[in-house]
Amino acid sequence: MSTRFALVCGALAAVVLAATAGDQWPDHPTSDSVAAGPRLTAAARSAALAPRPAPPAPGCNPRASLRPQGMLPAPGQMPAGSTMARIVKRGYLIAGVLRDTYPIAFRDENSQLAGFDVDIVRDIAEAIFGDRERVVFRPLREVDRIPSASSGQVDLVVAAVTITCQRREQVDFSTVYYELGQQVLVNRGSGITGLGDLGGKRVCAGRGTTPMANILAATPKPIPVGTAITTDCLMLLQLGEVDAVSTDDTLLAGMAAQDHQAEIVGPRLTEEPYGVAINKNTPDLVRFVNAVLQRRAEDGRWQASYQRWLAQLGSPPAPPTPQYQD
Repeated sequence: MSTRFALVCGALAAVVLAATAGDQWPDHPTSDSVAAGPRLTAAARSAALAPRPAPPAPGCNPRASLRPQGMLPAPGQMPAGSTMARIVKRGYLIAGVLRDTYPIAFRDENSQLAGFDVDIVRDIAEAIFGDRERVVFRPLREVDRIPSASSGQVDLVVAAVTITCQRREQVDFSTVYYELGQQVLVNRGSGITGLGDLGGKRVCAGRGTTPMANILAATPKPIPVGTAITTDCLMLLQLGEVDAVSTDDTLLAGMAAQDHQAEIVGPRLTEEPYGVAINKNTPDLVRFVNAVLQRRAEDGRWQASYQRWLAQLGSPPAPPTPQYQD
């Protein structure tokens, strides 16, 4: 059995596992993960070509977020009547995260959730409760991240969400907790050097993501192929169903680590600032999360998490400088 064939079989098994492991997750959403075969490409392409949002209002600064109010309260002693106090009364934080998305959020060899975004969620839980384990994780598809936050199904979403002005019309965001860019993943020896070489070729990204919007706007025009979960694009590349994957470089690094016959090519195409998505009705939680993010940048937790999960992207940069509004 070839290594590449084994990887494809592993990817198919992972999709089946994700679709049948609902008892491991409270309120696991119905999975519509990809399946191999030519029918996928037509169906996924049709879904990917949904209308794009209107341009943002003039003067929007997507990176600006609510300023923290003083020092963080002691764990378990949240201000009376606050969103955090309600979470303490409930007994656990509800956080939307991605699934099977190394190195952002995935199950490790002990079946425990781990990854760069998971570290942030656990730090927030620790700040609220004094206990990093008081979290109910809700696995989300990319397309469900903003609706889950805006509807209040979760307290917050830490799921590789790029902050945009359009999304700010539906949810609030924390300050930027990581800055990255969109790149391209291809099979080694393909001759493709970037998105500009992909006119008329099949390029995969998650539906409802900013990378998919950039693929739709690219010239010369690629053929967009959308999946419910971005990491399923790696399986399509291995099966020859697509010619390239184009998404955030953090996700591509995880794919390349799983398949050494794939490589990242070309420069960064965009700037993609990640933020925590939070319901617009809970501005006190936004300020609280911003205080947690500021503390973890100052005490070295951000750098330690980067070194553990994202070191393949290069030496740790400085944590993003927060931009606040009152």
